[in-house]
Amino acid sequence: MYTKQVVLLADDDEDDCLFFKQALQSLSIASSLITVRDGEQLMHLLTTSTAPLPSVLFLDINMPRRSGFECLADIKQNPNLSRIPVIILSTFFDQHVTDRLFQIGALECLQKPTDFNQLKELIGQVLSRLVQCSDLPAPDVCVGPDSP
Repeated sequence: MYTKQVVLLADDDEDDCLFFKQALQSLSIASSLITVRDGEQLMHLLTTSTAPLPSVLFLDINMPRRSGFECLADIKQNPNLSRIPVIILSTFFDQHVTDRLFQIGALECLQKPTDFNQLKELIGQVLSRLVQCSDLPAPDVCVGPDSP
């Protein structure tokens, strides 16, 4: 059964949020976007909202008030939130940072594209894989560091 994807984006850069929103809207995937601007907003939304959890979280590492690292660790340690697929979307990675993010529980670590079509393709690929894997008990089997 195909359902609307609820995409949560945690990013403090207003331009990046607008770019992401436009790319998501240009896809032929039924989706809605929720954005938060810092880690405290993110954790407040996830822990106090009565709305269903998001289908996926795109998380920036460098955010004010609480970093993406802190939020990822809190999400993965919370039994009510730990099943949310978390995709790290940031401007810079080195191998040490990537290894640490995977250890904490990130499903993918992706560099933010600066090209609209590349961002659109990236979002489309992630959402398509999540839809394909939605009937499986562990989405991280389908989406992970070694996925094609």
